[in-house]
Amino acid sequence: MNPVTAPIPVVTLKIERRSSHPWIFQKMVEKPNTRIAPGSVVDVHDKNGLWVARGFYNGHSRITLRVLTTKQEELVDAEFFARKLSAAVAFRRDTLKLDEVTNAYRLVHSEADDLSGLIVDRFGDTIVLEFFSAGMFKQRSAIMDALRIHYPAARFYYFAEEHVGKQESFDCRPPEPPPPDIITEHGLKFRVAPGSKHKTGFFVDQRDNRKSLSEFCSGKRVLDICCNTGGFGVYAKALGGASEVVGLDLDEQALDMAKQNAKLNNAQIRYVQADLFAWLRDIIPNGERFDTVILDPAKLTRDREDVESALKKYCDMNRLALHVVKPGGVLLTCSCTGLVSESDFLESIRRAAWQAQRTIQVFRITGAGADHPFLLHVPEGRYLKAVFCRVE
Repeated sequence: MNPVTAPIPVVTLKIERRSSHPWIFQKMVEKPNTRIAPGSVVDVHDKNGLWVARGFYNGHSRITLRVLTTKQEELVDAEFFARKLSAAVAFRRDTLKLDEVTNAYRLVHSEADDLSGLIVDRFGDTIVLEFFSAGMFKQRSAIMDALRIHYPAARFYYFAEEHVGKQESFDCRPPEPPPPDIITEHGLKFRVAPGSKHKTGFFVDQRDNRKSLSEFCSGKRVLDICCNTGGFGVYAKALGGASEVVGLDLDEQALDMAKQNAKLNNAQIRYVQADLFAWLRDIIPNGERFDTVILDPAKLTRDREDVESALKKYCDMNRLALHVVKPGGVLLTCSCTGLVSESDFLESIRRAAWQAQRTIQVFRITGAGADHPFLLHVPEGRYLKAVFCRVE
């Protein structure tokens, strides 16, 4: 005798569904007559009563609906997650062939892999899940079971940032963090510590940019501003053959990890714990200059109201960075603030160059690695901007 399946709750829109974007905001959704628990799977009907989608509902969240499928016959169950995750793994393994380059990469990039509200990163035998929605958090067992099929030796860690848990009304209590692991990338080694405060443990999105940057470092003096756990600096020294590398960051914990990463790769790097604004202002009058400078600050805002302030800060940072680049040198400047568009970021760099009285030739603009794809109708997935400049 087959078990009786509970009917899927229905949520009705105030509008006709004319967009393919997977986010549907609170103001577009009728309040259900009966309470639906945050993260429940629901059927979505438009204002005319037509079935349009199936996905996660959360009446507490500004993103009230996250569409997972527009196929009425497709259930959101364990098989659904197994299919989506198999496709995501195959893209990284078979199409991108990332296993030939590294054992650390993004496995799931949220909406781009049809799994809105979920990020999954692989670090060797450790797989880290980051939840941005109550729905994905509820499905964590099904997600981990599906991933074990492809990575049977994996150990799992999961988390959600505190502000996400509050916005989405779920209580994610992470398990005990796994011990730090060592991953490889383009022949280099890095220690990764999931459960630290640095995202999922390591910035795999900059992998290709680190390699590209190393091409401009042979015999050069290199300054890595906001060096975090040392990725760019290690590439510059160990792969690029820089004569000298200085890593600058305010975060003591990050610098401790950076020093370990330098040692793993037999790279002699000098690290400085300081605020970038104060440190740069101190060295500029002394005439200290570098051939290659990297500026890769952390995300500056999550709030649309603060975008103008963030752009001003990017301008201030870049102005100071430009002052310490030798004529003919290279500046790689980055923004991982998703709310800042590429055009606005470029404008902030233009203003910085004008204020610093430097001329810059932009010769390459990139983003995150190919394991961080984005959908054209979901531009929010394209967050990282990396601008390579020659400075005169």
